[in-house]
Amino acid sequence: MMSQERKMITTSERGINTDSLPYRLYRKAKKFGIWNPEDIDFSQDKIDWETKLNDAQKDGLLRLMSQFQAGEEAVTLDLLPLINVVAKEGRLEEEMYLTTFLFEEAKHTEFFRLALNALGVTEDLSHYHTGTYKYVFYELLPETMNRLHHDSSPKAVAEAAIVYNMFVEGILAETGYYSFYRSLGDLGLMPGLIEGIKHLQRDESRHIGFGTYLLQRIISENPDLYDHIMKKMMEMAMLANNVVSENIEAALERNDELETDPEETKRFAETQFKARISAISRAKGKHVDEIYKLKEEEIGVID
Repeated sequence: MMSQERKMITTSERGINTDSLPYRLYRKAKKFGIWNPEDIDFSQDKIDWETKLNDAQKDGLLRLMSQFQAGEEAVTLDLLPLINVVAKEGRLEEEMYLTTFLFEEAKHTEFFRLALNALGVTEDLSHYHTGTYKYVFYELLPETMNRLHHDSSPKAVAEAAIVYNMFVEGILAETGYYSFYRSLGDLGLMPGLIEGIKHLQRDESRHIGFGTYLLQRIISENPDLYDHIMKKMMEMAMLANNVVSENIEAALERNDELETDPEETKRFAETQFKARISAISRAKGKHVDEIYKLKEEEIGVID
C-alpha cells in the first residue's frame, strides 16, 4: 500500500502564515534569543562570592541555582515530545518557533553550569531539591511530556502545556527570577548572574506566551476542555505553593539571609498564577482565528 503523498506547505498557495502568533514569536526569538552564555563575564561574581557573601547567603544562592540548573536540564530533555506532536499535526509555524524554544532551553542549562563553574562549585547539589521539587521535575514533568509519545489528544497536549509552560515556567521560574533580583540585583551583587537571568526571563516570556497561546488554541478548538484545564491549573497552584513553602522553610532553617520576606515571595507566586489563569480564560468563546492574531503583549512577551 502506498502512503499518502506528502504535501509541502511552503510551496503551496498557503505558504507561511507570517501574521500568526507562533511565527511572530519565532521572529522575536531570532532577534532577541541569540545571546551566548559564554560571553557573560563572571569575574566580579567570583569576587562577590568570595568576599561579600557569608556562608548563609552562599547556601541560599546555591539552593536557588541548583534548582534552576536541574530545572533547565529537565525542560531541555522533556520538550521533544511536544515538538513531535506539533510536527505530526503539520503546524509548521508552531514547530518553527519550538525549534528556537529548545535551543534556548539548552543555553539556559549551559548558563547555570557556567556560573557554578565560575564560582568553583563542583560538588553534588541535589540535596537542595526538596520533596515536592523532586516530584515535579523527576516525575510529573517527564511523565506528562512523555505521555505525548502515545497520546497526542488535545487533552494530553493541554496538560503538557499546563505543567511545562504555566506551572514550571510561568509560576516557579518567574518566582525564582524575582528571588534573584530581590536578593542580588537590589544589592548590586553577582552582575554576571543577573545579566544571564535577564536574558533567561526574556526568553521564558516567549515560552510562557507560547504555552498561553497553545492553551487558548486548544480551548477555542475544544471548548469542552475548558473546565478540565481550569481544574488542572488549580492542582498546579497547590503544587506551586508546596514548592515555594518548602524552599522558604529550608531557607529559614538554615538562616538563609537571601530570603528576606517569605510572605512577599508567596504573594508573588500567587500573582503569577492569577495572571496565567486570567490569560487562559480569555480564550473562552473565541474563534481560533482570533487566537492566531493575538498580540505578543497580550500574553506577556518581553522585548
